[in-house]
Amino acid sequence: MTRTAPLASISLDTDNLWSYLKTHGNDEWRSRPTYLPGFAPVILGLLDDLGIRITFFVVGIDADRDENVDAIRSLADAGHEMGNHSYEHEPWLHRYSSSQIDEELTRTEDAIYRVTGRTCVGFRGPGYSWSPLLLEILSRRGYRFDASTLPTWIGPLARAWYFAGAKLTPEQRVERAALFGDWRNARWPNRPYHWELESGRRLLEIPVTVLPGLRTPFHFSYLLWLSRYSERLMWTYLDFALAWCRRTHTEPSVLLHPLDVLGADVAPALRFFPGMDLRTDHKTALLRRVLMTIRDSFATVTMGEHAAVISGRPGLKLREAGSEPASQLEPAAA
Repeated sequence: MTRTAPLASISLDTDNLWSYLKTHGNDEWRSRPTYLPGFAPVILGLLDDLGIRITFFVVGIDADRDENVDAIRSLADAGHEMGNHSYEHEPWLHRYSSSQIDEELTRTEDAIYRVTGRTCVGFRGPGYSWSPLLLEILSRRGYRFDASTLPTWIGPLARAWYFAGAKLTPEQRVERAALFGDWRNARWPNRPYHWELESGRRLLEIPVTVLPGLRTPFHFSYLLWLSRYSERLMWTYLDFALAWCRRTHTEPSVLLHPLDVLGADVAPALRFFPGMDLRTDHKTALLRRVLMTIRDSFATVTMGEHAAVISGRPGLKLREAGSEPASQLEPAAA
């Protein structure tokens, strides 16, 4: 790869076993079961073999629990970037008050620093949750970028599937009413831009990249879903997405999750999740090939490195922070 190759940033949200159970309405989340100690060696071995450094968005309470400390510290010790993924990983973060947001950010920053000695410059909201208030607070606290938007129309379909299998009370359904976003998210920018905030500040936004034009996701969770029907279809779709990104000068920001490498052999409680019928070794091998494919077309970097390059480019577009769909600001009816 030459120095003139377009960039691709890669990140991984370290959503833990308990967070999936909580969003799904399973009360077993309260004991905070974890798979991070088993997950960290798998992903680190894969990334080290490929020579790729990525950004891990860490949930604060996981860093505060003794059983996860070694795993999270190992991510930073391997040279990867740490990002803030909130303290409690609640996808209704957009409903939080100013004081609640500050507390979420502070507790996570402190927990990550205690474990890794690293400070966070980037944030991703759980379940792609964000609000103008959150952006203002991130900017005030010195964050360099936010990465909470997914500009696709597929969110309501994903939410409907999730609700169909979840055991949720009416109140919980209201809390999760904006999970994965709105149909109109497909109109949001697919390339990085600056939020223009009411305070006059600006904050860089790096969206999770979707297929230009069609606006369908191609991060690995969706590729796994396609692979259940046809791996040939999956590879054709990925190759088309990457080729179209290059043609449209879109430098992708690619998202990963722990369940992209962990199967039911490691996390049997999550058998309800798509792709959990695949074993860990199969998922890991498939992810290796996908990352190699991305690396062959782009220069892979952390999100912080991507943000530093983007911020120095002239002509970055502006977007007013108050223009998101109403469903991001108000709970929908149960």
